[in-house]
Order: sequence, then structure tokens, then C-alpha cells
Amino acid sequence: MPAAERQARVVWDGNLVKGTGVLSLGTGVLREQPVSWASRVERPDGKTSPEELLAAAQASCYAMALSHTLTEKGTPPDRLDVAATATADFVGGGLKVTTMDIQVRGWVRGIDQAQFEQIARDAEQGCPIANAIRNNVEIRVHAQLEGGLRH
Repeated sequence: MPAAERQARVVWDGNLVKGTGVLSLGTGVLREQPVSWASRVERPDGKTSPEELLAAAQASCYAMALSHTLTEKGTPPDRLDVAATATADFVGGGLKVTTMDIQVRGWVRGIDQAQFEQIARDAEQGCPIANAIRNNVEIRVHAQLEGGLRH
């Protein structure tokens, strides 16, 4: 039995270029959010895309993986600010996600910039979403230590 199963559903009307769809998540967090071809390769205009959703999955997964890795090293983070950018290019006649850039700013006490960068790279290896796209998408981690927060 799997540890977790999550579901998303899209109802699509029309052809690829002029058609539109609505995306809903099984949890109900997103309901009937518009998706379109134009939101993938032109202007989003308030619509989402598979690439944006992949970036969201990567950012949230990586934040959890880095938090866990830092905690295991004895330096739990005060805060992590993670942004992921999925870049899609036309390759070989089709659209392909080519890179995933992960930008992380961390407020962590007791480590320096070099240690933070190493832990950030290590954490990427433990992220299930990164592992799902690895060897198909170039994953780049950019880490900046901001220091520890004062409460």
C-alpha cells in the first residue's frame, strides 16, 4: 500500500491552442482553476499551467526536505524562503521542461554560508519531486544564508 496518493483532475474543452480547461485538486484546495495553452507559452492572464504547478510542487517539497536535513544536522531553520522556477523550452519539436531553478534564502543559526550551501545541495537529493524529475530536468540550487532570526 502506498504511503500517499493525491489526485488532480482537469476537464478540457476544445483543441490544444484555442481550448481551455479547469483544474481541481482532490483536497479541494484548488477548485476549477483555469488552464490553457496560452498560459504555458504566452501570458498567464490569471490562468495556471502544468509548469507553474510543477514549480509549486518543487518549492514546497524542497522547503520540507531542507528543513528536515537542517534539523537532522542539529541546526533547525528559523525560516526558509524557497522559490522554484520551471523553465520550458521548445526542444525537438515539442515543449519540454528543461530546468528547475531553486532559490532558497535561509535564516539558520550556527552555520556559515558554505555549510548552508552544502546542506542545501544535500537536501535536494532527498526531495521526492526533485527525484521524480532528476535525469530529465537540470536542477540548480542557489542558496543564500541570511542568519538567524531574533524572537
